[in-house]
Amino acid sequence: MSRICMTALAFLFSFQLVQGKDFQKSYTLAPGGQIFIDNFLGDVTIRGFKGDSIEISANKKGEDRDKIEILDSSLPYRIDIRLRPPLVPVKDARVDFEVRVPESVEYNFARISSFGGNVDISSVVGQLNAESVRGNVALKDVRGLVNASSFSGNIRVDIGKAQERSNMRFSSISGNIDVSAPANLDAVVDISCSSGLLRTDFPLEVQEWRYGPARSARGRLGGGMQTLRIRSVSGRVNLTKN
Repeated sequence: MSRICMTALAFLFSFQLVQGKDFQKSYTLAPGGQIFIDNFLGDVTIRGFKGDSIEISANKKGEDRDKIEILDSSLPYRIDIRLRPPLVPVKDARVDFEVRVPESVEYNFARISSFGGNVDISSVVGQLNAESVRGNVALKDVRGLVNASSFSGNIRVDIGKAQERSNMRFSSISGNIDVSAPANLDAVVDISCSSGLLRTDFPLEVQEWRYGPARSARGRLGGGMQTLRIRSVSGRVNLTKN
């Protein structure tokens, strides 16, 4: 085989490896633009950083990774990344997304979801809808209208310093919810759990139903400048001071 043919084959082989393993793109999105990341085979991690563009990468893993296709249906006003369901069942495949967004720009994270993986988001601002099925959700220093839910997984939230413009709602079916908030939290708080313990460091009276294991706690902290709602069907709820 000639040297030229060998070089060409080596280049083609290396290109196929990179193509089969990674997805990496950079986007420019105006404030308020929508972001959709829908993953059913792994984790989604989003971090705010001191940059001007949105950077998204995904790593495919496992013997069946080449059977998984990443679809990019983005438009100038929205980023839309998801997986195409494979035509045949896959036994060994995983895709993990990593996203970096400008930390000072408000976006509409319209749907950040994972099935069988975790969702981990920190240092972002805007409107956020995060969910996981059979995985955990972790939020830290997120601000704005925040909604996070989990089915058969836990939710852990670190609110960070109090924010007047942050209204948050967390709900879980068959999972625990742990929320850490500043001691000077200024909010109307509404907590309920159908089956599980409820504990809080804040001056909120915990009510127990006369019949059944349900518990609730409601009250106004400070001036009630924001709202914090927590719902758990089967799992404990902790609202503690950080």
